[in-house]
Order: sequence, then structure tokens, then C-alpha cells
Amino acid sequence: MSPPPSRSAQRQQRSLIISLAVVVAVAFGALAATIGAGWTPKLGLDLAGGFSVVYKPATHASQSDLNETVQILRNRVDALGVSGAQVATQGGDISVSVPGVKNGRSILATIGQTAQLYFRPALCYAPPFVGSHTKGAAPPSAPLPACAPASQLTAANLNVNTSTGQAQNVNPDNALAAYPSTPPSRDAEHQTVLLPGIQGDPLRYMLGPAELTGHAVKTAYAQQNQAGAWEVNYTLTPTGSPAWDAMASKYFHQIIAIELDGVVQSAPIIQPSQAAFTSFGGSGTISGGASFTETYAKNLALAMQFGSLPVRLNELTTVTVSPTLGRSSLVAGLAAGLGGLILVLIYTILYYRLLGIVVISGLAVTGALLYSIISALGHTAYAPSFTLAGVTGLIVSIGITVDSYIVYFERLKDETRAGRTVRTSVDRGFKSAFRTVVAADLVSLAGAVVLYVITIGDVRGFAFFLGLSTLLDIIITYFFTRPLVILLGRSQRLSEARGVGISAGLAMPQGAPA
Repeated sequence: MSPPPSRSAQRQQRSLIISLAVVVAVAFGALAATIGAGWTPKLGLDLAGGFSVVYKPATHASQSDLNETVQILRNRVDALGVSGAQVATQGGDISVSVPGVKNGRSILATIGQTAQLYFRPALCYAPPFVGSHTKGAAPPSAPLPACAPASQLTAANLNVNTSTGQAQNVNPDNALAAYPSTPPSRDAEHQTVLLPGIQGDPLRYMLGPAELTGHAVKTAYAQQNQAGAWEVNYTLTPTGSPAWDAMASKYFHQIIAIELDGVVQSAPIIQPSQAAFTSFGGSGTISGGASFTETYAKNLALAMQFGSLPVRLNELTTVTVSPTLGRSSLVAGLAAGLGGLILVLIYTILYYRLLGIVVISGLAVTGALLYSIISALGHTAYAPSFTLAGVTGLIVSIGITVDSYIVYFERLKDETRAGRTVRTSVDRGFKSAFRTVVAADLVSLAGAVVLYVITIGDVRGFAFFLGLSTLLDIIITYFFTRPLVILLGRSQRLSEARGVGISAGLAMPQGAPA
């Protein structure tokens, strides 16, 4: 009959059990909470389908301009509530991918608009363009004529009634019907332009050089006014506020057109209900009547909120990935990983016997934690989307994790070959084995960190998930594998079980003390 364990041995036994129980409770508790909340990993473009577009700057752009553009586009994506989207530079181009959405094209159109926001004085109205093949039509490069005196939108012609806030009707300059609208490539800040209004506006606008740009806007948000109409309220920057007051004072009781990307969004009269100009105090409102819908107001506020892009972007390529193709890729990737995992588990069970169960349970705990963490990170902007490259990273990490078990088990073999019992080996073998595991995992972790820092796109996703699983391997090895193996090794019944016990798995000679 063996002597009762000492108090220190009892405390150690208790700490091992607690460590094991805490890891299991955390892993499977997190998994249950994740499933209960309905969270799943945020799949990337290649798995969930969606849209991807590459933009090329219309003119040469410095790296600082590209970086600023990427940040603005990323802010727009986040503000739209689209999770899992990626914005990054590719050489001198910018790529944007939006996975798992049905209206990806409209989202890409919204976030990719160059948002060249100008405040221009309206010189006169113009009728719709009669067409380039019409007799007498001006060529696209023809200079714009001056507005006819009767059509000029001066304060005298508008003759604003401050009691009603209404202006005198000013007819468009019919001579401008022969002139096409200014194309986006010629929409220069310091040029006179002829631009269309928003959809549903029958008029075009002859506009003077911009007096102010979108950089003067600090914040903007869409909301409904008391009448239920949507409008955009904005505040100006410390430098933009006096500039706006100077422009508004200069064109008091005249029309200032708010142009966004070559389209006049709104053309309000400056303070029509006031007899004299007063400072705006650094804030204002943009409205557009019935055509100013909720979607349009929010998109306009979004573009104004994050300022003008430093460069104009041209759409270079657009790629559409169907969800069916994405599901096929996911199934193929998971099938490959599952097939490899089953082979590994069969091998470890046949080779290490009862210790193979430790490998299976350890991978189950690791899998529960990984699924919970990846699903939770899918609801934040702190992790890449889970792409096929991420699946590959996790599959590679299975090999790293199994290597940790093999290092420990082979160290136990070395201890038993030296004549020690299983009980003694599991205590002594872990210290040296853990140093090897940590050294190997740190090499993998360092490689993952370097890849994550210097790469973009799918390679970065591979590095992230490889690094995450490698870090978890260190934690699981110490807090789960160590106590489980030690507890199993201290059980004489499990150690000496014929054919499947730990002694058999460590290839100890028959009759050797366990």
C-alpha cells in the first residue's frame, strides 16, 4: 500500500486540476456563448463572394497622398457599417474589397467617389444639352461663353423677398444648350464649369471658380428637420469658418452651388430670410427638397465628413466573386484540412496510444478557442477577413500544434529510457520540452509578425491566423497539456493499461516500473 500524498503533492494536484478545468470551461464556455449569440467568422471575398475594385489615381500621387486616400476610404467603409472590407495600396494603385454583401457595387460606388467637394458661385442656369450631333452644338473643348445679362444670378436679378425667402424667377440662358457639361477630367477648382444637377433636376448650372473646398468642413451628419425632410448639418474647421463667412458675405442673397464630383448637389441662396448678412458661426445646413432622400443625405454627409480625397480615382478593374464559388472554395479548404487532421489523429493514437487522446482533446480545446476568437474579431476592425489564406494558416498551425505534443512525448520517452518511471518522467520531462516548444513557436510567431507587418491582403490574413494559433499553442501547452499529461501519468492504472496505456505509448519495456 502506497503512502498517502504529502500536502505539497496535494496542492500541486489541486492546481493541475484547476488549470485543466479553467481552460476547458473558458474554451467551451466561449464556444457556447459564440454559438448562442449567432456569431460566425467574417468570411473574406474569396469565401463569401462580393466585389473587389482597383482604383488608379488619375494623376501622379505621392505615397503620402495614397496613404491619406486609403485612410479616408477605410473610414468611409467603417461608417457604412461594412465589416470585413479591406482597403490597401497595391503599388501605385488602391484596392477595395467588400465581401459578403449583395449591394457591393453600390457600396463601392459610394466609398470610391472622389468627393471633390467645391463651393462655387452660381453664374446662371442652363437648359439641358441638346446633343453633340445637333446642328450648332459646340465641341466639348469649346470655351464657355459669358452668361447673358438677363440670365445672370446676381442679387439684383434674384431680387430676394426676405419676408418669404423666395427669389425672383430667373430664366436659364438658352444659348448654353449648345454646350456640353464639363467632364470630370476638366472639373478644375479654379475654372468656370457647366455642371448638371442631381437626378431629377432639369437644369444645369454655370458656376464660377470654387471659393471653398471640402477641406473646410469639419463634421457632417444627416438628419430630418421638423418638416420631415432630410438635410445635412455640418460644422466648419477653425480656418474654414471665416473663409465661409467671407464667401457668404461676398455672395449675400446670391446662389452658392455645392458641387460634389461634378454634380451640383444643392444650390441654396445665402440667407434669403435676412435683410443683412450675419456670420454663420461655423455651421450650416444643406438641403435639397424632395430629391434629398435619406440615402442621398447620408452618402453626402459621409463624403463631407471624411473630406475630399487628395487624388481623383479612376476605376481600373472590378472583380465579382459569386457566393457559390466562395462556398466551394471553403468546402474544399475545410475538407483538405479535415482530411489531414484525421490522418494526424489516427497516427498519434496508433503511435502514442492513450497519449493520442491528449492530442485530440488539446486540438478540440484549441479549435473551440480559435472559433470563438475569430468569430468575435469578425465583429471588429482589428482582424483581417477569414479568407482561404486564413484557412491555410490554421491548417499549417495544426502541424505546429501537433509538433508541440510530439516534442513533449518524445522527451518523455527519453526520460523513461533513462530508467525513470512514467510518474517521474511526466514531471521532469515537461520543463525541457516546454523550452523547446516555446523556442519553436517563437520562431513561427516571429515569422507571422514579420509577414503581417510587411505584406497586405491575403498573405496578411495567413500571417494573422497563423500567429494567433501559434500563440494559443503556447498557452494550451502549459495550461492544458501539461496538467492533463501529469495527471494521467500519475494514474498507475492508466499508465499500465495493457496495449493502450501510457507505458505502451512510450515504448517502455514489458515489466518496467510505471
